[in-house]
Formats: sequence, C-alpha cells, structure tokens
Amino acid sequence: MRFDFTTMCDRRGHDAIAVDGLGDGSGFAPAAPREGFDSIPLWVADMSFATAPSVTRAIHERADHPFFGYYEASDAYYEAIRWWHRTRKGVGDLAAEHIGYENGVLGGVVSALGVLCSTGDNVLVHSPTYVGFTSACGNSGYHLVHSPLVLDDAGVWRMDLEDMERRIVEGHIHAAILCSPHNPCGRVWERWELEGALELFERHDVWVISDEIWSDILLDDHAHIPTQSVGAWAREHTVALYAPSKTFNLAGLIGSYHVIYNPWLRDRMRKEGSLSHYNAQNVLSMHALMGAYSEEGAAWCDELCQVLSGTVGHAYGHIRDTYHGVRCARPEGTYVLLADCRTWCDEHGVSYADLPRLGWDVGVTWHDGRLFECPGFVRIAASVPHAQMVEALRRLDRHVFGV
Repeated sequence: MRFDFTTMCDRRGHDAIAVDGLGDGSGFAPAAPREGFDSIPLWVADMSFATAPSVTRAIHERADHPFFGYYEASDAYYEAIRWWHRTRKGVGDLAAEHIGYENGVLGGVVSALGVLCSTGDNVLVHSPTYVGFTSACGNSGYHLVHSPLVLDDAGVWRMDLEDMERRIVEGHIHAAILCSPHNPCGRVWERWELEGALELFERHDVWVISDEIWSDILLDDHAHIPTQSVGAWAREHTVALYAPSKTFNLAGLIGSYHVIYNPWLRDRMRKEGSLSHYNAQNVLSMHALMGAYSEEGAAWCDELCQVLSGTVGHAYGHIRDTYHGVRCARPEGTYVLLADCRTWCDEHGVSYADLPRLGWDVGVTWHDGRLFECPGFVRIAASVPHAQMVEALRRLDRHVFGV
C-alpha cells in the first residue's frame, strides 16, 4: 500500500471527541470504560486514520503564507469539485454556478427545509435515521415522519415504497430527506431503487434533499448513483449535499457544499444560507478540499475503500458467524455496521437500554441504536485500523456475548 492505514495514533488530547468525549453525561456519548480497559473509538462517524498527505500538504503550503484576511473562493476550488464529480461520480455537466458553500451538510438540510417547507411541516425520512437529521430538523421546528426500511430475506435493507406513499399522502408531505448512501444501514442504492423513489416523489410533488456525504466511501466495488442523475425531474427538484469531511476525516475543519441545478431553488438556497451571516468558508478548509480532490487524494481514497472493505467485511462475517441472536446486514458503503441484538437481548434478559453499556464497560464504544430510531441495535463505526477492530471483537466475544 502507498498510504498508511495501520498505525494506531494516540488521539487523546488532540481535539477528538471520539476519545476525549466519553462519559460526558450528555446521553449521546458512550460512558468511559471500566478500569483496566482502554477505549476503542467505534461511535463517532470519523476515522482513526490520518488524513491524506495531499490534504496536510495543501494546508501547510497555505499556512506558510501568513495572511488570512477576507477572500473569495477561488476558481481552483470550484474546478477541484468539478473534477472530482466528473472523474469519481461520472457527472460531466457540473458548472461552478451549480455549486454553493455550506458550513455543514446538516446546515444545508435546514436551509433547504427553510426554502421548501413551513415551520412545523412534516418531512419524510427513512428509519433507522441518522441522529443528525433528528436533532437538526427537530431544533428547526420540522416534524420527521419515519418510513422504516425493511430488511429482506437476503439481508438487504430496502425502501418500502407503499409505506412511503401512504405517509406522504396522510402527512401532506412535500419534502423528503434521502440519505445516499444510507447511514446507519450502509446501503448504496441501486438505480432502480432510486428511480422508484423519485417516481413516487414526482407523483406527489415532494422535493428531495439528498445527503450524499458518504458517496465516496464505497465497499466491495459498489457504485454510487447521484440522485440528480436519475432523471430530468430529479435534476431540477433535488438539493444534493456533499463534503470531503467524511472521506478525508476533515469534520473539524468545517466545509460542505450543495449542488443545485434549478436556478430558482439555487437562488432561494443561497438567500436562506445567508440569513445567519455565518455560512462562510474558512480559507484553510478551502485549501484542504483542493488537496483532497486531487489525483493523490483520489489514490488515497481508493486505498481507504479497499482497507475499509476488508475491515468491515471481517467484522460483518464475525458478527454473523459468531453471535447467536444478532443479525447484521453487510454494508455496501460507509464504514458503519448496524447490529440487531434484539433476539440476543430477549434470550439473555438484557434490556435494550442496558445493551450498549455492556460494550462500553470494556472499551468497545459502539453507539446506542435508540439514537437512530432502532432500539435493541448498536451502530459500529469500523473506521479504525484492522488490528483495533479485531481487538474490539475479541472483547465482545469474551465479555459481552460469551463465546
């Protein structure tokens, strides 16, 4: 391998809530482990890998010029995004005018809802549901209506179009949030699935907010289909949201962007985003993106996906073959596994509320599924060096599942 995905860096004291945020009493973070166990960070959706060298080099080169005054995003910034989408996603018609900065994907979701909805409106979303959607939409005064994904006989999470349509009609819904690839289920939607959903949305005049922040983290050669590429209606009625932060471990730098083709929607989004007078990019974030969206960054991303495919596949196989009463779908994208422990809990007299602590006590900091509208599940971010994932599974074998 050209890049390092094996070194286990000590992140303690270096601005990482994944390791320093444990036991804060918030109800969101896992509890700190018992004495004698260190923590293995499997809860926050960031990675225990150093970012791509092209990113740190770009930041260093810009920081060496010691002026950080007011600025405008450069042509090189827009060209980097256009190049990335052209070469990585097969999108050849993206122009700079279609791209707009967002402080974060969730901020973009809220801005889009501000354009498309009235406060208090119902918004369709799939469950299990990313906790960020729950908090951001709730804080902004919108009511999420959850349409459950269904785990089919082949162990694949699928949309239930009949349920989606019923909820749209009954709830007078005109905006939907689509998570593509899906967090926390790890689905990379196939074209026919997206076509079915978009036909339904078009039939009922439902605008689409498509969170595609995970679209570069693809496992086992799965291919991402940008929502706006599905058809003419989707292109004009979708706000697509992206960022290099998941792919390159840059969440602390802040910096996302939207892609909007419809000029009316684009104008309204930019106005909505301006109202806080805070939706503005950091100059180092801009240069980090340009370092990421480069040929070297692409090579790093390819190796990352190869490494994650191995680690996630190993964890999935171990859970499937070893833990009786635990069911887990194989992720196709993201690095997140969602393990259904309800049968195991029922067989062992463990409450869904007590389940997460069994891992936390021994330093396996998985995330409580109740936060994602799926009690009795745990979410595991397998974005650590392979040896750490193996150690986490060893602790679960010995201290939790008793195998």
